[in-house]
Amino acid sequence: MRETFREYMKLIRLPGLMGLAITPVAGALIVNTISFFPLFYLYIIGVISKIYGFVMNDYFDVELDKLSNDLSNRALVKGTISKRNALHIILACFLIGYLAIFVFFFRNHPYFYIGLFCIIIADILTITYNKYGKKLIGSDFFIALAESLFLLFGALMVLTNNPPGIFFWIIFVLLFNEQLYMNAIAGGLKDADHDPLMNVKNIALTSGVEVKKDKTLVIPSSFKIFGYGERIASAFLVFSPFIFFGFEYELWQIILLLFIIVVIFYENHKLLNIKKFERKRILKLIGIQLITWQFLVPFMLFLQLGWTGFFIIWGLPAFGFVFFSILTKEKILDTQM
Repeated sequence: MRETFREYMKLIRLPGLMGLAITPVAGALIVNTISFFPLFYLYIIGVISKIYGFVMNDYFDVELDKLSNDLSNRALVKGTISKRNALHIILACFLIGYLAIFVFFFRNHPYFYIGLFCIIIADILTITYNKYGKKLIGSDFFIALAESLFLLFGALMVLTNNPPGIFFWIIFVLLFNEQLYMNAIAGGLKDADHDPLMNVKNIALTSGVEVKKDKTLVIPSSFKIFGYGERIASAFLVFSPFIFFGFEYELWQIILLLFIIVVIFYENHKLLNIKKFERKRILKLIGIQLITWQFLVPFMLFLQLGWTGFFIIWGLPAFGFVFFSILTKEKILDTQM
């Protein structure tokens, strides 16, 4: 029974789930909503949505995952959880998620209907990515847009009459950019060994990323430029509110943001110049970037959110990430990919 429980916790990516489910909550916080219950309800919806997203990804990729030795311990690959049970989880979470939206947030207001439209489009993009993404070059843009629409959904569920504001739209684009990097760059490299076996069509393979028989990893200049460009774009977005739009900041805040950017650039450089395909090492380089990136938005918004908002956006997910990594006996840097 305990082992079965652990298998289900691994299937839903429980440690990483705690942080990724915060997206709609962050959307509400950015537009200055700090009331407990709306934030709590949005977090529940975020958890439910991420669960069916993760399980759906494994459900559609099970045959592909069987081709990789590194993914042989996944529940659907091993058969410890059946595809039928996985499908039940997907459908149940999908229905419960939409029911929760209407129960907790329904109001006859344009923002509710626009927010509902956003999450419907986000789900359509997610389903399209999970089912057909391996055959569509550039499908990484679908999942990136879906994540940003999830952020917008959170904001619109709590807004009354005021528009989201420029700071929100900067975070919207920043989140899109980060999700695109994680799927197109990081995802393309970590799966470069077995993606060709299933004739996967993605940006990495199309640009010439290749794993030789001796495990040499070939990363062409065009793909490196794309990766560096993504990180430069993120750095520009991080500092744009303070440089171009006059938002208040503290000196320590800018120093911390610079430090975080430098760490991310350094790990990105190491990732894009790795010579041998070692999936565990690639996951480590990706994981360090992902964990470090979690600090960016909370520190960007610190003066707007204060310690309460900072703790909600960063502290709670960080606690859940570490606690559930230990509970499921997963390595910290491997739990989000």
